[in-house]
Amino acid sequence: IPDSGHKYYLQFTTEDYKSGENAGSCLATVLYPKIKSPPVVSIKCMHTKVQKQIQEEDNKLYQKIRQQTKAITGNNIPDSYGNIEPALEPAWALAVAGSSYIMWEKSTENLGYFMAQVKSVKQWIRKDDVVEFDYTVLLHELPTQEIISCHMRLTWFPGRPLKVKYFCASENKGLEDGSGMESGSAAEILHESGANF
Repeated sequence: IPDSGHKYYLQFTTEDYKSGENAGSCLATVLYPKIKSPPVVSIKCMHTKVQKQIQEEDNKLYQKIRQQTKAITGNNIPDSYGNIEPALEPAWALAVAGSSYIMWEKSTENLGYFMAQVKSVKQWIRKDDVVEFDYTVLLHELPTQEIISCHMRLTWFPGRPLKVKYFCASENKGLEDGSGMESGSAAEILHESGANF
C-alpha cells in the first residue's frame, strides 16, 4: 500500500497448546507500517472447540493456580532437556500467552520472535481473585539468532483479556503495555501491588 507499508493476507490453522489437536482455522490481514510501530492485525477465527469447552479449560487452569498452597516460583522452564515440572505447567502456559503480546509488538517484516525459555517466574499472592506473575522470558530473535531478555508482569482472570506489561533489555524505552483488547484463552495456548520492576 503506497505510503503505508506492506499488507499480507494469511490463512492458517491453530493447535491446542497442550494436546496438539487442531483448535481451528483463521483468516488474517497484517499491515507492517513503514514507520516503526507494531503491525496492524485484523483476525477472524473459527474454533473447533465450543466456547463453553474453552471456558471450562480456562477455569480448570485458573483453579489449578488458585489451589496452590504457596506461590508458584521457578527457574529455567523448560529445563535443558525440554522438561517442564507438572507444578510449573500453569505458569508456563500463561508465559506462552503473555509473551505472544511482546512478540507481536516487537515483530517487523524482517524480524520474528519465539519464546525460548522462562528464566524465572514468581507468583504474587493477591487478596482479589486475579492471578499475577512476574517473569523473565528469553525470546529467540530470527533471523539474527539473538536471545532477548524481557521482564514481564502478567495479570489474568478467566473470561478477561490478559494484561501484560513488559520491558526488554535490548530496548531503551520504559515499561510497555502489551495487554490484549479482546477476551482470550490461556488454556488454548493451552493487583498492582508487589515489587516494581
